[in-house]
Amino acid sequence: MTIFSRIVAGEIPSYKVAEDDQFYAFLDISPVAKGHTLVIPKQEVDYIFDESDEQLSAHIVFAKRVAAAIKKAIPCVKVGMCVMGLEVPHAHIHLIPMQTEGDMNFRKEHLKLDAEEMKAICEKIAANFE
Repeated sequence: MTIFSRIVAGEIPSYKVAEDDQFYAFLDISPVAKGHTLVIPKQEVDYIFDESDEQLSAHIVFAKRVAAAIKKAIPCVKVGMCVMGLEVPHAHIHLIPMQTEGDMNFRKEHLKLDAEEMKAICEKIAANFE
């Protein structure tokens, strides 16, 4: 069971911004930008391109809804999307509010936000999820 599956199961706490029967979206605890969110399938799949066509399509559509909520909640020009998948063996999409393309740089120093700020960001995004 991956750390993400344990988050979905409620064994590990997270800052959940959105959820449906297939997907779960939560704030990255080591964000590259405020509002950096991960969107995962509840069903454990290691590699995003191992998802069925239907599952992958649904994953992207759910991520699109989360991105719209992020854009309403966090001042940004656009919300960037990135799929890397090397750090956790569970398919996931990174959604990152961007002012510039540099905001998508995963090699830069990540933010260290306290629990109060993470909770406030989470609540703003969740309130805008439709």
